[in-house]
Amino acid sequence: MGIKQIIAIASAKGGVGKSTICANLALQFSAHHKVGILDADIYGPNQHIIFNVTNQKPKVKTIDGKKIFVPIEVDNILLNSMGFVIDADKAAMWRGPMLSGAIKQLKNLTQWGYLDYLFVDMPPGTGDAYLTVASDIKPDHALLITTMSKLAVHDTLKSKAMFDRLNIPIIGIIDNMSHSICSKTKNQVHEFSQINLEQEIGCDLLGSIPRHEGLADFDITKKNNLLETIYNKLKAKL
Repeated sequence: MGIKQIIAIASAKGGVGKSTICANLALQFSAHHKVGILDADIYGPNQHIIFNVTNQKPKVKTIDGKKIFVPIEVDNILLNSMGFVIDADKAAMWRGPMLSGAIKQLKNLTQWGYLDYLFVDMPPGTGDAYLTVASDIKPDHALLITTMSKLAVHDTLKSKAMFDRLNIPIIGIIDNMSHSICSKTKNQVHEFSQINLEQEIGCDLLGSIPRHEGLADFDITKKNNLLETIYNKLKAKL
């Protein structure tokens, strides 16, 4: 029983595809490893929506007088989310200590069993909820998700600074939605001025992913080959 490695999937900027990348990476890893996802985005949990299990709830059982969550299992991926536990309108009214306590309980009171990897879908920003995950759950690594947007890169630097201060190694960056593919010419179409992310942020770039409906329209039965190279690079680093 235990979790070998905890990997935080993080971006201070919302809307860069952090949750989508988290789900697709978990799917890649689950082919050969036991994998879990902890959706710690207290204000906007999405993993239960991505995995199409919104109508399910984790079972609760009592062990030694303590109530324990039994995570939802979807094709070898264990999942627990704030979206299962509390209504979004209630969570939106919570403040620091209540947020922190809920996130810690979600991780510690879930019966994960043996996992090779637990992916933590981090909350955006660098506030209380973010700090709780980073400091109390203590990820072994952080993986940063960004786009080429100047605002996204600026906010990613905030994430990097937070993890650096907490001595959590950053395993790399993924450049998501880096370009579109023209349906006629098949050429890459860049929506932002190109930025040298490795130089700007100071981390290894693991790969650039185009806008692709196959990633957004998540299908648990199909691994997307757009992440294959990133998966291989991650495996080599872990």
